[in-house]
Amino acid sequence: MAKNPDAYLLYEYMEKVPYTVRIKVRLSENIDAKLLYEAAQEAVKRLPYFSVKVELDKEQNYTVVHNDTPITVNPEKDERLVLGSDKVNRHLFAITYREDVIWFSFSHSVCGGAGSMFWVKTTLYAYLTKKYGHIEPPEDIKLPGTPIDPEELALPEADSLPDDKPVTRYNGGNSNVALMRFIKYLINPFAKDNYYYQLIIPADKLMEYARNIDESPNTLLSALFFKSNVSYFKEKKDTHLSVRIADDYRNDIGAEKSYRDFVRLLHIKYDWNTRDESVEKLNMRARGAIIGQSQPELSYERYKNIEAIHKGIDEQPTLKEKKKYATQNSTFRSDTRDTFTISYTKPTDWGEMNKYIEEFYIITDGDLMLEVIALKEKFCISFQLINKDRTPFDLLCRLLDTEKIPYEASEQKKRLLPKIELSK
Repeated sequence: MAKNPDAYLLYEYMEKVPYTVRIKVRLSENIDAKLLYEAAQEAVKRLPYFSVKVELDKEQNYTVVHNDTPITVNPEKDERLVLGSDKVNRHLFAITYREDVIWFSFSHSVCGGAGSMFWVKTTLYAYLTKKYGHIEPPEDIKLPGTPIDPEELALPEADSLPDDKPVTRYNGGNSNVALMRFIKYLINPFAKDNYYYQLIIPADKLMEYARNIDESPNTLLSALFFKSNVSYFKEKKDTHLSVRIADDYRNDIGAEKSYRDFVRLLHIKYDWNTRDESVEKLNMRARGAIIGQSQPELSYERYKNIEAIHKGIDEQPTLKEKKKYATQNSTFRSDTRDTFTISYTKPTDWGEMNKYIEEFYIITDGDLMLEVIALKEKFCISFQLINKDRTPFDLLCRLLDTEKIPYEASEQKKRLLPKIELSK
């Protein structure tokens, strides 16, 4: 049975390392369950690489194989889904709904944020057209009934990429990573005290502010995150605070249209003595850091490293040893640690679906992390924390007030990230 590269992250999955994602979409009207079920089946038929289940072959490799059972569409409950279980027909993707909200839950092993948008867009489009009739689709949608573009499946050969060395590298130094918070989370990321907050900022106001000081959303949020929360941390000698930004490098390696996950991290270092600098000046620091790290050579290196890890996993004789090797060589564990994390790539084209989408949030397993989605008229941000102390969120809101950036803030919400059930 042929191995599928979408399975490799599963070797790192443990009860205490979720690698799952929830996408929360609030529409303008309550959900029609029958139409949503029909739309979900049409969408996954167009995206067969998401209609999968995990098996263990005779050589003890996790393999991702076709799953011809229906994608489950069930009422949302205040409990965790278990992806890969019989309750979701062994799929790694599942849909739930309540009132006017749809949750899309999936395993990060198969795809990341870019690929998940294939699924979410196609499902929403099928649902909304069933409910409202013709809607002008976005240009990049995978419409039910259309053929699969081979570029959707793109997985470049690592040996085909240049071996050029980057001009510079990030020197992380000693960043204050809130070690005790991090250790607590690693001990149990499924703890009950695991929360997020929803933040909505009007797009025109945020971009007007950004243009006035020559910022992009990523650098602006980096500066705001640091400036608002530097007071939350106790200054320690020979340390600094830092922000990491998730960077999608698919264009660098020639996989522009692939559903697979190609993400590396950019890092922005802020010394304690910059705490009183303006947002504009902090932004300049962020821009310089991003420019210095946006080298395609770093993307080639990242991709080659990941493929080498996959080959190393294949060479291990037993499942236990494969999982041990994957954990010891995990890019998740070896990546530079930072104080804050921001995940935002670019605005998403929704076509006329924009008329029906009120809010959109990505919920992951980060701490002191912003997951950012840009709708046509608003930025939807999930601010993620591992405990009930909402001080970091309130500090950010207070800075937005100071900078006269309008926003709407939610109450505390539980993340309830799914677990995964795998063969032993």
